[in-house]
Amino acid sequence: MSLRKPALNPRSVEGVVRSSYPEPYRSRVLPREKRALGDPLGLTRIGISHTTLPPGKESSMRHWHTHEDEFVYVLEGEVVLRTDAGEQLLTAGMCAGFPAGVADGHQLINRSDAPAVYLEVSNRENADRAYYSDADVDLMYVDGKPLRRDGSPL
Repeated sequence: MSLRKPALNPRSVEGVVRSSYPEPYRSRVLPREKRALGDPLGLTRIGISHTTLPPGKESSMRHWHTHEDEFVYVLEGEVVLRTDAGEQLLTAGMCAGFPAGVADGHQLINRSDAPAVYLEVSNRENADRAYYSDADVDLMYVDGKPLRRDGSPL
């Protein structure tokens, strides 16, 4: 059955397997696949990704945003949510939210033997900066560009 706007089957959107992370971080997340759902629906203020995270991979490095709220809803499988408070298991039907400006880095890790599928939702804010919480991640994003923690180019 073919759907028309405002409806959309997420599987009809081409999945993208890429990351703006430089190595050594890129290989920790790929081959994660994202399907951007907001753009084909004409949404300009929120971003929505239908993400498939393979076993053994991380959603991102542990990070937080200055101006973007983030929300994650697990559709299939399970992921481990890592924050400053530690780790907790999220399974299908569970969700988590991360308010803008709260310096508590988060990430999802798939430690299971099956792919995990989840929705990532955030507002689109040009002024946003992303900071990374773990000492071994010498990275931040300003104006969508990766820099070292001290602000120097990679």
